[in-house]
Amino acid sequence: MDKKVVRAWIWYDWANSAFATTMIAAVMPIFFSDVAAKTLAKTTATAYWGYTESISLVLLVLLSPILGSIADRAGRKKQFLRSFTYLGIGSSLLMATIDEGEWRWAVVLVIIGSLAFACSNIFYDALLPEIAEEKDRDMVSSRGYALGYIGGGVLLALQLVFIQKPDWFGLTTVSATQIAFASVGVWWFFFSLPIFKHVKDKENKSAESFFQLCKNSTQQVIRTIGQLPKYPELLRFLIAFWFFNDGINTIIKMATIYGREIGIGTSDLILALLITQFVGLPFTLLFGKFAGWFGSKRTLITTIIIYLFIVILGYGMTTSFHFYVLAVLVGVVQGGSQALSRSIYSQLVPANRNAEFFGFYGLSGKFSAIFGPFVFGLAGQLTGSSRFGILSLAIFFVIGILLLWKLNLEKGRQEAISNISKK
Repeated sequence: MDKKVVRAWIWYDWANSAFATTMIAAVMPIFFSDVAAKTLAKTTATAYWGYTESISLVLLVLLSPILGSIADRAGRKKQFLRSFTYLGIGSSLLMATIDEGEWRWAVVLVIIGSLAFACSNIFYDALLPEIAEEKDRDMVSSRGYALGYIGGGVLLALQLVFIQKPDWFGLTTVSATQIAFASVGVWWFFFSLPIFKHVKDKENKSAESFFQLCKNSTQQVIRTIGQLPKYPELLRFLIAFWFFNDGINTIIKMATIYGREIGIGTSDLILALLITQFVGLPFTLLFGKFAGWFGSKRTLITTIIIYLFIVILGYGMTTSFHFYVLAVLVGVVQGGSQALSRSIYSQLVPANRNAEFFGFYGLSGKFSAIFGPFVFGLAGQLTGSSRFGILSLAIFFVIGILLLWKLNLEKGRQEAISNISKK
């Protein structure tokens, strides 16, 4: 294992996590509601934000498996990573131009940026088996997520100083937030330089034209779907991931709006998100250690059991203190669950088809993210309380645990090896 290459790969998580923290979780949703969609009714603004996320997810569902197959056939994972990274950086910089009432422009840029961020992660994840041996992947993956949490948290803390105290810098709240958006693009670009310098693509496997690659890769994706039953343990894990990841994503996406509904202030909500970032650093690394001691599957199941406990606590939450407690607990398990999921999946994938299968991994994660918020909202509507919405997420975690319990990792590794040459 080349330590310089591994460090360069890990630093990319620090780089692109700024987009996830600022644009997806903390700053942009509030800016969209209060500034970009200021001319719309609050309920309309919220609905449009939901539609924006749905559109980017649908595009990702359509593109990710095909892009992964193209990258595998052409041997161009880093090239695709670079292209989507620059697209995401460009959209982040342009978000600094969004002003009052310009919700249409905001929607376009958020869709482009979210799609670029998600697609770049497909190729970033797919490089993991190429830069680290199987025995090292739990820890390498955990270090990536840990550094990502601290990176996103550091930039968010700096941004909050600008946004909360704009008069210190001779700015308005709007202009300070616009600078925060531009800082994401600068941050993402600067800290992406190591991976582009030190991580190398393997020699190209194909001399096909781009049109031929698209056509042949689409056909390959269709064949792969038909071949998934040949990898029953991988398929079992994908289904388990579909359920528990849906629950995790729903907690992330709905926590802020749920907190507001029960009367928690905006400053407490944002500070809690910041705490989650910094708590995530040591515990993501710690769960990487636990995976080495107790096994990655057992450790992953433990994190999901803790999520079940979070759901139960969320049901009874009444004060900002409760929200801070939940934020800490989410920080404890969020990075570990994601890092171990990525590492386990990498062990079940045929070595010659990493990007393609990681395309399905991203597809499963993003596609599943559609249903959790729907179930959350439906349960809240039917019962008249979002408390039952958060409680409904328990079923996602229970099913995920049961499927993971039956997962046979060693059998899955053998299935990947025995099918490695099959296309």
